[in-house]
Amino acid sequence: MGGFSRRDVLKAGGALGTIGALSFATPAQARVWTWSPSGSVAGTGAGLDPRWVWDEEADPLVASLIDRGDVPRVNALLRTWTKNGQPLPDGLPADLRDFMEKARSMPAWADRGKLATAVEFNDKRGLYLGVLYGFASGMISTVIPKEARAVYYSQGGADMKDRISKTAKLGYDIGSRNAYDDDGEMIVTCVKTRLVHAAVRHLLPKSPHWQGAADEEIPISQADMMVTWHSLPTTVMKHLTSWKVPIPDHESVAFLHSWQLAGHMLGIRDEYIPASWAEANSQAEQVLDPVLAPTPEGVKLAEILLGLGAQIDAGILSKRILGAFTRFLLGDQIAGWLKIRRYPFWDGVLDTFWEPFIAVREGVLKVFPGTDNVYWLLDELIRKLVLLYLSELKEISIEIPLTNNPNYPSS
Repeated sequence: MGGFSRRDVLKAGGALGTIGALSFATPAQARVWTWSPSGSVAGTGAGLDPRWVWDEEADPLVASLIDRGDVPRVNALLRTWTKNGQPLPDGLPADLRDFMEKARSMPAWADRGKLATAVEFNDKRGLYLGVLYGFASGMISTVIPKEARAVYYSQGGADMKDRISKTAKLGYDIGSRNAYDDDGEMIVTCVKTRLVHAAVRHLLPKSPHWQGAADEEIPISQADMMVTWHSLPTTVMKHLTSWKVPIPDHESVAFLHSWQLAGHMLGIRDEYIPASWAEANSQAEQVLDPVLAPTPEGVKLAEILLGLGAQIDAGILSKRILGAFTRFLLGDQIAGWLKIRRYPFWDGVLDTFWEPFIAVREGVLKVFPGTDNVYWLLDELIRKLVLLYLSELKEISIEIPLTNNPNYPSS
C-alpha cells in the first residue's frame, strides 16, 4: 500500500477500498473476514472486512478542520460542552455542528430499561469492573500491536498520564449512574473521542516513526475499534464468568447493551457490533485473540502503566502487586511478552485467595442486600480519586490533536 494515501483509500469508497487494500495485504494480514452482520445489532449489513473501513463521516470533516486551522477554536469551544443534554456551543463551524448533532443522537435500538438495569449491575460489580478495566483491559491493550503503536507514536504517547486519564474517563463515565442521561457525560466523551480518532487517522500516517513500525497505511479501522471494544466488555465478562460471579441474565444483557451503545457512539458501524454475548465471543475469537503479540512499543507502554498505577496508590500497591495482578488476569504468556517479573509471594496470594474473596463478597451481598450501595460508594470514591490523580486536579478535556508524539524515546 506504499502508493496509497489516506485520502485515496477514503475516496475509493467501501467496496473499492476493500478490494484495493486487500490486494496489498501481507500474508499475516490476509485472514478472511467471516463474521456475519446477521449477528449484529443491525441484523444486516454489507459484510465488508472492517480492516478496510474507517469513519467516512468523521474522517474528512476532522481532516478539513485541521487543514483549515479551525482546531484551536473548536477545542476551546468544546471545553464548555460537558453534559449529554447540553446544547452545543455557539460558534462551532456549521459542518462540525451538523455532524455532532447527528453523532450525539441515540440510535433507535437504545433501550432505557436495559440502561437502568446496567446501573444496577455496575453498582454491585464496581470493584470487579475497576480491577478488570485496569488490569485486564488496560494491560491487554499493550499487546494489541496496532493499538500500542497508535498510542505510542500519536500525541497521546507524549504524556501517558494525560492519555490514561482520558481513557479512564470513558470507563468512569460508562459506569456512572447517569451515563447516558442528560446530566451524564458518556455521550459527550464518546463523540469527542470519535473526533480524536479521526484526527489520529489524519495525522499518524505523516509520522515516519509510525510508518516504520506499522503494517498498515491508516490506523484505527473499524476492526481496530472492535478489537479495543472486545478488550473491554467481552474480556470483562469472560473473567467474571470464570470467577463464577453470579450474574442474572437480564443484568448480563444490560451490561452488554451499555457497551453496544458505547460502540455506536464511538463511530463503530452497527453491522459490526455484536447483538449477544455468543456473537461477541465468536467475533472476538476472530479479531482479538489472533492479533495479540508483543511489540517494543507495547512493552514500554506497559512499563509506564505499571509505574503510574503504583504512583496512584501512593505506595500501597507496589509495581510487584500490580505486575502480579497483570499475570494473574492475563496469564504467563502475556506477562512474559511484557517482561513482567514473577513475584512468587503475590502470585501465590492471588491464585489462592482471589476466588474465595469473591465468594465471601458475593455471600455478603446476598445476605445483606443493601450493602451493594455501600460497595458502590466506596468504588465511586476510589474511581474519583484515581481520576483526580491522573488529571492533576484539572478538568479532563478530550481535545482534537494537531501533532503526533514528538518526544518518544529513541531506543
